[in-house]
Amino acid sequence: MANSRSGDSVIDRVTRVLASFDTTRTGQTVAQIARRTGLPSSTAHRLVADLAAAGWLERDDDGTIRIGMRLWELTTRGSLALGLRQAALPHMETVQTALRQHTQLAVREDDAVLFLERLSAPGAASNIARIAGRLPLNASSSGLVLLAAADPETQERILAAPLTALTPETIAEPAELRRKLAEVRRLGYAAAPGSIELEATGIAVPVRHGNDVVAALGVVVPRSQGDHERIVRLLREAADGIRESLQVASRSTGISIPGA
Repeated sequence: MANSRSGDSVIDRVTRVLASFDTTRTGQTVAQIARRTGLPSSTAHRLVADLAAAGWLERDDDGTIRIGMRLWELTTRGSLALGLRQAALPHMETVQTALRQHTQLAVREDDAVLFLERLSAPGAASNIARIAGRLPLNASSSGLVLLAAADPETQERILAAPLTALTPETIAEPAELRRKLAEVRRLGYAAAPGSIELEATGIAVPVRHGNDVVAALGVVVPRSQGDHERIVRLLREAADGIRESLQVASRSTGISIPGA
């Protein structure tokens, strides 16, 4: 692709435009996109117009720019995570029906937790996780499960980096995090009370495909809710069901699963 005077390619610039959107910035003006990407205003206007013409971006009546339905369609259709979500949803619904709280599926991506799916109910516990949203690995129960199963190099890289504390109870000290990961491996699940929301507890278990941990299945419940043994049992039964569904899908369709 042709490079700009600064040396970045068209793909680089398009990527910067699309990456300027996140779960807290779903709509932006072209000026905001230019400022957040560091692109000249004329370049941002031209790229936004081209992307809107292709359906990758959409423009509201007031000029606000959003991710387009065409881009959502293409990425959903081609994503390796699609098979994982399809395999997991029936089992997530079983957990959701039993608990009536938040049930979510997550994978590790770029040293963060990426949430692929979430089921919720009216009046459920406070939960900041969003579909296609990210959280620090050390801050969530799903992240703790995924980090505990990661290769030693990844674990040491995370432990050596500054750890984000979302609340006073988030594990943000390397020694404490190392002990917590050992506990997760020993118990086979992670519980994180008050780590993201002080009034909520996250509980998660690993989802396996073959011998690999490919995802975490978790719930967020009120911190006052006891009976964690029942919750862990429900999650493990669902995770086993997802594993079986993935095996069937792999044999019949050759499905590819992230991390496997």
